[in-house]
Amino acid sequence: MEQPSEGKRFYGAITVSERGQIVIPASARRDFNIQVGDKLLVLGDLEQGIGLIKASALFQKAPGFFSMLQGEPNPTPEDQNEEE
Repeated sequence: MEQPSEGKRFYGAITVSERGQIVIPASARRDFNIQVGDKLLVLGDLEQGIGLIKASALFQKAPGFFSMLQGEPNPTPEDQNEEE
């Protein structure tokens, strides 16, 4: 069996409650600095599965992500300069 890549983790199995809720393991919350009140986004790929990401992390890494989902063009650097 292959060893996991550096930075990869398995946090265990969880159970979905009757209300559709899950508990994120404490070790995962610590590793990803998930605090009470943080917004998490649920992303999915019908072939690969689902994943969670902190909304703040996605905004930092891909600021135009939500505009793209809504079909709005991402501003180019030239567009941003014209607005200033």
